[in-house]
Amino acid sequence: MKSIISIFLLVMTSQIVTCQTKTNSKTKHKEYTSIEEALKNPEKVYNLNLSNQNNVVVPKEAWAKFTNLETLSFRNDHLKEIPQEIGDLPNLKVLDLSGNDFTVLPQSLRKLNHLEELYLNEEKNLFLNPNSTALNLPLNLKILHLENDALKNLPKEIYELKKLEQLFLNDNNFIQIPKEMNSLKNLKQLDFHNNKIPQQLQQQQEALLLNQNFGFKIIF
Repeated sequence: MKSIISIFLLVMTSQIVTCQTKTNSKTKHKEYTSIEEALKNPEKVYNLNLSNQNNVVVPKEAWAKFTNLETLSFRNDHLKEIPQEIGDLPNLKVLDLSGNDFTVLPQSLRKLNHLEELYLNEEKNLFLNPNSTALNLPLNLKILHLENDALKNLPKEIYELKKLEQLFLNDNNFIQIPKEMNSLKNLKQLDFHNNKIPQQLQQQQEALLLNQNFGFKIIF
């Protein structure tokens, strides 16, 4: 009799764990598109998409409540400033700030130690030049998107991202691959599609990079 009860309890426990796992999975994959809705249960929000909402405002006191937020998008919101409070998101992994109007990034961005992927596409107002340190990029970044930014060169800060694995620079104005690119030893994919690099120079520079980084992929 005891063995039957033990088996029954084991089966019930297994079913409960399975249900909890499915519930947690649904919660993590749910996408919130309204800040008002997200603030009802901020600790359950993992994916917050506030794209195309034209100067959307997140209350300053709200940021620290999103303790489990992993993905955040402000794409095409015409934001003139990114709030310092964005650094209060301890578990943020993916951040999309593409298509806005800001000229600098907040210093608090450096606090996002778990941030792996950052989108800064179509940011022609962003202060980007070879001597700039205004990007305040987290050093743990693995994927960086700087597409369609009218770039001719990269700021020195990019070459400090020693963990960077993928760099997307397509649809810019590069006429050659910066020689400093060799300092990114973990880089596995480099996208220069639709730039202004002459074909002959493409072949020469591609060969040089491939010789220094086996398994490296470059796209022209």
